[in-house]
Amino acid sequence: MTDLWISILNMSITASYVAVAVMLARVLLRRAPKIFSYMLWSAVMIRLILPVSFTSSFSILRLAGPAGSSGTGQLQFVPKNIGRQAQPALDTGTGSAGSLWNSLLPPVAPSASVNPVQVILWAGSMIWLTGVIVLLLYSVFSYMRVMRSVRTATILKGHVFETDQIMTPFVFGFLKPRIYIPAGMSEQELSHIMLHEQTHINRRDYLIKPLMFLLVILHWFNPLMWLSFALMSKDMEMSCDEAVIRKLGPQVKSSYSGSLLGFSTRRSGLMTGSPLAFGESSVKARIKHILAYRQPTSGSVAAFTLVLVILLIGCTANPKPVQRPSQQLYSGYTVDQLLENKTKYIGDASKVTALLGAMPLPQGLERAGLELTTGSRPYELTINYTVNDIKGMWNDELQALSREPLLHNSILLFSLIDNADIINYSLADEGITYSFTFAREEMDKLLGEDVRPYGADEAGLRKLIDRLESVKPTP
Repeated sequence: MTDLWISILNMSITASYVAVAVMLARVLLRRAPKIFSYMLWSAVMIRLILPVSFTSSFSILRLAGPAGSSGTGQLQFVPKNIGRQAQPALDTGTGSAGSLWNSLLPPVAPSASVNPVQVILWAGSMIWLTGVIVLLLYSVFSYMRVMRSVRTATILKGHVFETDQIMTPFVFGFLKPRIYIPAGMSEQELSHIMLHEQTHINRRDYLIKPLMFLLVILHWFNPLMWLSFALMSKDMEMSCDEAVIRKLGPQVKSSYSGSLLGFSTRRSGLMTGSPLAFGESSVKARIKHILAYRQPTSGSVAAFTLVLVILLIGCTANPKPVQRPSQQLYSGYTVDQLLENKTKYIGDASKVTALLGAMPLPQGLERAGLELTTGSRPYELTINYTVNDIKGMWNDELQALSREPLLHNSILLFSLIDNADIINYSLADEGITYSFTFAREEMDKLLGEDVRPYGADEAGLRKLIDRLESVKPTP
């Protein structure tokens, strides 16, 4: 349940950035037909449904995505292993907000049997699940209430039904959607209201809106998703209003607006998200939009379509990794990559992995992954290697040759990972495992000072690398 909760959080944070982008795009597209704004909300829906996506050079999330996830299928603002980190840390994509949240997360106490963040995650998942269940039950109750109110409706024609139990027209049903209208509607009202509701059916709005509402229920804790649902509903209704004006002509604007206003004054009280009610959403804004609406030219439609496609790609794509220029080596070390991945926490697996990749590989060894021990002090990093000696043997001479670069790499790691206490090496050779262990205290004593200040800048790191040439392992 905790893993599911973390996935929901990551999707919700990602969708929040996309929702903000869509809201800004709606301002830029305010002169475009509302169908374009309506279609933009599909990007938010995709982000709320799918935890993974494709990568592209053009992605709005390049500005906000977590650094360790660039180029991967899933953006992890909340790391999956955050409950096991000694100093839990989020990457919200915004420095100040991330620092604030990280300062509130409790570190692991050495004597504690359970990481406090694990307890917080479990409690959060239970609260989230309770909220989902309550909202789902309320939605089912609302749906059943609507169903009871139309069970006595009589057929008017085709899939149109009339009843005196409702006050405003709406579309209802998932498999076989029907249009329900109040009894006693005039022919003039009936013509354009029927066209409005039929547009909902033709576009499958009777499925899209409940789906979005279901996603909002899953992400009920995020106020941006409720706002997105409200704005999407507004864009959906306005785009249907535009379809009626295009079909019947601008001469119906006055009577159409009058019908909308009339039905809004006798709202049905049905829950938003259940039916598609004619007069239930942003009536004042819709009337103003109807009166000001002008049919766009084919050229402007083509331009708006191009903008829509670009925005949809930018909102649904994950950032593609930035191609780095060729990096200069200094005594075998990629200094700029080392500095870029300097970290306070040994639990930051992506940065620790990048640090190892910027260091020379000892002769005769191949990397075989790493392990992090972050539950309690001492915090340990275990680096696994397999022996790949061209002579087909692992002798004392080769052990000595490897021990020195492992020592040097360990000193650099201690300078770049602030809370690392112990670094272990495990070398597997045809069923035999050789182990080396380096402790921070020993390395500081060997160099006569704390090595962490060397990792503050490039000059210090180069100075430390130069000193390593004179540092030899003890027999």
